[in-house]
Amino acid sequence: MKLFFYIRYHTHFGESLFITGNAAELGGGRDLIEMHYFNQDFWRIELDIDVTTLDEKPLEYKYVFKGTDGELVHEFRNRTIYLKQHNVSTLKIFDMWNYSGAYPNVFYTDPFQKILLPSRKASKIEFKKNITHIFKVKAPLLGKDEVVGLLGDNEVLHQWDEEHPLLLQFDGSSWVRGVDLSRAAFPVSYKYGVYNKKTKRWLRYEDGENRRCFEHAALGEQILVQDGFINLPHNTWKGAGVAIPVFSLRSKKGLGIGEFSDLKLLTDWAVTTGLRLIQILPINDTTATHTWKDSYPYAAISAFALHPIYIHLDALLGKQHKEELLSKIKAQREALNKLDAVDYEAVLQFKLDILKALFKTEGDACLQSQEYQSFFQQHQYWLMPYAAYCYLRDKYQSPDPATWSTHNVYRPEEIALFFKPEHEGYKEVLLHCYIQYQLHLQLLDAVQYAHQKGVIIKGDIPIGIYRYGCDAWVEPELYNMQLQAGAPPDDFATTGQNWGFPTYNWPRMQQDDFAWWRKRFRQMSLYFDAFRIDHILGFFRIWSIPIDAVQGIMGHFDPCIPVHVDEFAERGIWFDYERFCKPYITDEVLQEIFGERAEEVKQNFLKKHGPREYQLLPEFDTQRKIEAWFSDKDGEAAHSMREGLYYLVSNVLLFEQENSDKKEFHFRIALDKTTSFRHLQPHIREQLWDLYIDYFYRRQNDLWRKEALKKLPQLKAATNMLICGEDLGMVPDSVPGVMQQLGILSLEIQRMPKQWGVSFFNPATAPYLSVVTPSTHDMSTIRGWWQENRSITQQFYNTELEQKGEAPYFCEPWINKAIVLQHLHAPAMWSIFQLQDLLGMSASLRRENPEEERINVPANPHHYWRYRMHITLEQLLKEKAFNEELRGYVLNSGR
Repeated sequence: MKLFFYIRYHTHFGESLFITGNAAELGGGRDLIEMHYFNQDFWRIELDIDVTTLDEKPLEYKYVFKGTDGELVHEFRNRTIYLKQHNVSTLKIFDMWNYSGAYPNVFYTDPFQKILLPSRKASKIEFKKNITHIFKVKAPLLGKDEVVGLLGDNEVLHQWDEEHPLLLQFDGSSWVRGVDLSRAAFPVSYKYGVYNKKTKRWLRYEDGENRRCFEHAALGEQILVQDGFINLPHNTWKGAGVAIPVFSLRSKKGLGIGEFSDLKLLTDWAVTTGLRLIQILPINDTTATHTWKDSYPYAAISAFALHPIYIHLDALLGKQHKEELLSKIKAQREALNKLDAVDYEAVLQFKLDILKALFKTEGDACLQSQEYQSFFQQHQYWLMPYAAYCYLRDKYQSPDPATWSTHNVYRPEEIALFFKPEHEGYKEVLLHCYIQYQLHLQLLDAVQYAHQKGVIIKGDIPIGIYRYGCDAWVEPELYNMQLQAGAPPDDFATTGQNWGFPTYNWPRMQQDDFAWWRKRFRQMSLYFDAFRIDHILGFFRIWSIPIDAVQGIMGHFDPCIPVHVDEFAERGIWFDYERFCKPYITDEVLQEIFGERAEEVKQNFLKKHGPREYQLLPEFDTQRKIEAWFSDKDGEAAHSMREGLYYLVSNVLLFEQENSDKKEFHFRIALDKTTSFRHLQPHIREQLWDLYIDYFYRRQNDLWRKEALKKLPQLKAATNMLICGEDLGMVPDSVPGVMQQLGILSLEIQRMPKQWGVSFFNPATAPYLSVVTPSTHDMSTIRGWWQENRSITQQFYNTELEQKGEAPYFCEPWINKAIVLQHLHAPAMWSIFQLQDLLGMSASLRRENPEEERINVPANPHHYWRYRMHITLEQLLKEKAFNEELRGYVLNSGR
């Protein structure tokens, strides 16, 4: 079949367009085929496609734009044409560019297509030979009884007669209608509109000018006009959701912690209150030490395995020993459910003990089942190394493979032996496989239940991996193990954050088209409809910290264009390596930091360096060395001394770029907060500050934009989930444009405005493709925040709530309610609330102490993640008055 492809795209000199598809003539899905400039509006290409080579599959293709700098921009997704529907020898296709950031594309992601939007039965469509033109348009937000209609300026198109429009058929994705325009005068003017089949009324035309078709079909030809999206408002759909970690759920049948099965009860409550989304934190296995320190959900030992702590044991009990185990579970449930917070160690140990007992009696039958065998085959690429890792971790009492006596280097052929009956670890690795299978079934069951109720589940994908976990063991080349990822300082962590994760070796990952990330996204899509990319800024650049540093403030962005030594001279700055790059320690600095203990510091940690300055002794010249020295010293005095010494190490102006031979440097973040900077001469401070501003806020933006566009488009293409990005912190100027270009929803938080010089973000100004929320798990709740800073609370009370006089000392229910309502009425697609913030609207349901509602404190790297609801989900479901009130707020806001 001869195909003519036309794409409407206005280009400038040096820009070009390509096409690629699954037919050999279209590059076979690998190569790009260059198109030809046709006129100022269209690019064109003519191809002979051998339809038989498609082997009954549809033709899939998309267009690619190439800029003058060689950068490639792909359309949102592949187009699909069933060539066998067209009984002609020549097909001319007129397309419009499908911009990834266009609002309507969001509604073609899985959560909308499968759950949130009305389901619509697809029609089988074939086009007879007398059909000359086929009109095709997408209209994702039609109501239940609404269809697309077509009217135009000739008899075939019914002369704009709204009583008798041509009704289009739905093919599963688009609305389609074939017509015979062989006798029409061209150009043809036409418009799409909305028709209600139940009331038999034409509701409205689409917005904008008439569309026009200029192409007449010759004998044996058909013209396929793919008009993109109908011109209707595409920002009218809004939804609301609740955010809570699974471990924080409380139910009567839970066992001291939330479980996957509790998501069903939460779904019931969401339906009752009109909420359409449940957002949870990462649920991957974090069991590294079997202690409470493993409660940190962002340090998973596997990016694929689920956490055994979330299993519901009662569902696994077989007939054998059922009464005995039930008795044990009941006793432990009563004890653990009395606790205000999660006892991570007790819960995990008890569940693992019961699981081991169950595996002895139920394991063989389960592992021999066809369902398990299918699960194993599908997941063995991660399941086998994970199970072996868990066995070796427990055998050697260490999560760090470097400390193991055997298998410290991963070799798949050796790991395969673990799954032979004669291997000493055979039963243990199968135990871990059994647990993962049961977790998979229980989570899948909860998710399917939510879908049946019209509720979607939003997951969370951590930016990092655990340094000593299974992923780093299996593919260490994918990570920079000598570095640590973190975040620069902010209002919540003034010395920055050090997450301890290795940074990603992005050049290596790109060599196989980010295969590890694509597998990770596909695994998430088994359970989630949407997901939050934790710290999406890490795909632009990561905050990279040397391994010998403790505080995040010692890091710099990577990749990053460093400052060359010549730039100092160009600005009239005499470059003094010692003064700029070594810790600046003087008597004045010591007095300011340590006060009366300055002499003690000089005697124990420093040596003289010139007449006025000091150096740290070699055994204390890094933060890690200082940390190790203080590891066995407790008390406020030791803590204060350690923090002061950390400050001395970080009291520098520049970090030298590795292997640059004192030629290239990175500025220390928060330069103006250092005594080193403050003690410079005024004119040098001014010159350095100008260079600092250029380094952080100007020179990097294009580099970071290109870095993100190397990664995010490919990763986004790996899944059809709805993607949301956590774009908080020190956000580069390039981030909003890239997220908009890719249709990734942003995160907007009232107390963390992105606009410079603004105290609070106004939810009423939120972009449509965004999630608005008053707080996240890394922050205090509305009530907790209200009590943290009286002057900020007062400002918010007067400006954002528009109230006069003095603000109440405590966040009264009406204040909490007003803030929730601000977010519900925002124009953003989603407003999502921590459950604590919703309960804060009720004087009777809120927890007494708001400080007990906080989930995480980012400034504390050793925080114990153990918050639990103070009432059960069963109780919450019975709170009829509160639930009806919340439902009214949700529905009245248009969500």
